[in-house]
Amino acid sequence: MTQSIYRFFADESGLTTVEYAIAGALIGVAVILAFTTLGGSVAGTVMIIDGILPG
Repeated sequence: MTQSIYRFFADESGLTTVEYAIAGALIGVAVILAFTTLGGSVAGTVMIIDGILPG
């Protein structure tokens, strides 16, 4: 029983997946914060570009 517990804690095969999930969540939070903070200026810039482009 104790050997299987030791093997469980020593197994790092799922660790990479967890690291990618945490990194993805942090990037998502950063993007949301950036758009929340810069939302008005980004929307204004998009409207300017929309007015310049034909069609």
